Amino acid sequence: MQLYQQLTTLPGNGSNAENGFHPPSRKCRTVLVWHEEDLVMADNAEPRPVSSFMDPFKGVLVDYLMPESCYDQFFLNFNLLDVPCLKIVLSKGLGIGIILGSVMVKLPQILKLMAAKSAEGLSFKSVLLELLAITGTMAYSIANKFPFSSWGEALFLMLQTVTIGFLIQKYGGRTGSGVVFLLVYFSLLLLLLSPITPMAVVTSMQAFNMPAIIIGRLIQAATNFQNGHTGQLSAISVFLLFAGSLARIFTSIQETGDTLMALTYVISSACNGIIAMQVLFYWNQSPQTKQKKKKKRE
Repeated sequence: MQLYQQLTTLPGNGSNAENGFHPPSRKCRTVLVWHEEDLVMADNAEPRPVSSFMDPFKGVLVDYLMPESCYDQFFLNFNLLDVPCLKIVLSKGLGIGIILGSVMVKLPQILKLMAAKSAEGLSFKSVLLELLAITGTMAYSIANKFPFSSWGEALFLMLQTVTIGFLIQKYGGRTGSGVVFLLVYFSLLLLLLSPITPMAVVTSMQAFNMPAIIIGRLIQAATNFQNGHTGQLSAISVFLLFAGSLARIFTSIQETGDTLMALTYVISSACNGIIAMQVLFYWNQSPQTKQKKKKKRE
């Protein structure tokens, strides 16, 4: 790149400038002259690549936790207080946490049933209504192409709820009915998720979730009240479901913007809260303690 310096004097004396002599009292000005082709090269120069210490994890973070614009804000601009990006990351993180937790949320309930070989205190009707609500949410989310992080727990809850329904039938001496229940449910599920099912049907199922959740939880609450205990109901599962439904209110608003989804989780949280309070209220009550009290009275 060629660069020229042109020295001029202000005010100038031609003879002095030509002789290269500039008195100390004279002011000098330096003018930089660039070739036109050099300016073109400067304009076309590529910017220096910007890197971050988190670049090895960028693919995972952008795919599952945040958009690339938020990655740039956090790890290139170091703007860690960007509110919109914080909301996105919080929502995605909660969604992933809920999905991971849902893999085992009802496992304590299943293990408790299998250990006791009894389903006392659990209402099969309540399980059916809960299964209907879970299936409706799953089908509605798939049909609307919502991100998996906003509904993924429904898949695992469905599998575990179906298992609980079968165990209730089995330990009630109706194993054949339990097998029929499994066959009918999964056949209907395949039909519901197939393209031949109109979107209006899926939307109607999601709208029906609210009364289904309310009725199902009220049936379980009434069963607990009549028994005077929560039977084989797992406290861990109840509290995890309550916490998960609360978190889903925020994630459904943030990730889907769907009012129907958000309202469903509001209703679900309220109903799960009722069952959670019953678990606390009947904490020291069980079928065995109730029988002992009856014997003492007799």
